[in-house]
Amino acid sequence: MHAVVLAGGYATRLWPITRHRPKMFLPVGETTVVDRIFHELERDDRIEDVYVSTNERFAGEFHDYLADSDFEKPVISVEDTTEEDEKFGVVGALGQLVDREGIDDDLLVVAGDNLVDFDLSEFVDFFERQAAPSLAAYDVGSREKAKSYGLVELDGDRVVDFQEKPDEPNSTLVSIACYAFPREQLRFDEYLEGGNNPDEPGWYLQWLQERTNVHAFVFDGAWFDIGTPESYLETVAWYLDGDSIVADDASVVDSEIGESVHVMSGAHVEDATLERSLVFPEAHIEDCEIHDSIIDEGTRVEDIDLAGALVGAHTQLTNGSD
Repeated sequence: MHAVVLAGGYATRLWPITRHRPKMFLPVGETTVVDRIFHELERDDRIEDVYVSTNERFAGEFHDYLADSDFEKPVISVEDTTEEDEKFGVVGALGQLVDREGIDDDLLVVAGDNLVDFDLSEFVDFFERQAAPSLAAYDVGSREKAKSYGLVELDGDRVVDFQEKPDEPNSTLVSIACYAFPREQLRFDEYLEGGNNPDEPGWYLQWLQERTNVHAFVFDGAWFDIGTPESYLETVAWYLDGDSIVADDASVVDSEIGESVHVMSGAHVEDATLERSLVFPEAHIEDCEIHDSIIDEGTRVEDIDLAGALVGAHTQLTNGSD
């Protein structure tokens, strides 16, 4: 069995924080979401190669990242795009990857920006028992939230209906970006040649469900899709569980560090109050009150209060500045 980690997005909703870094590298506590995924795939002996599907712009970052890691399985597989409007869509990229890498085996596909509260080996166990296309499903608890995802209706664990981003959801159980396909169901070319939507894998699952049995692995606990500043901060808050992290070589002077705060290496915080925020390496925060914000590396913020802010790298914000 092979695995694909989807890492081809440009994360424009998180700009400027992700303008020059893949969002999969954003820290969640002392690790990253993609590291959690790599660790799980590394220790599962059923998984042979792990293909990291990314774009040309970030391919170098992934090569450097993996070269400095202890992971042995991941290899980079590069989409031929450098801008958001050139993307093939997830299904299009998967079809290209399967052809490019000559994959002729069962395939696990997981999004590199999703934090899931289950071990991927449990999902592979489920897939092997079903011997059929499988997806992971989660109850988001809100029909409004369900509108943004692929909605699944089940009979037992078999999917009997699938609606991609319905205007009027009839339940709150949604498919998340974790799928497994038997080798004979890697029908991406057939799907795409039929003029079907190349963007979201949910459309492919809906198409597949009309042609063969598809099963759902329903899990409880937590699931976070890191696509917006709010969802990223929610992910960090869940992971920290009310605690905060201050790096050993960070400097915090006469400041109040509240819940769900991460102050990273080399950062300096003085005469400030921080709550539910991230301060990236080498940032300087002085005489500020900062809530629900992300302050990127090398940034200097003085004598100014921020709430819900995204401040890009190497920016200077001081009282009275534009």
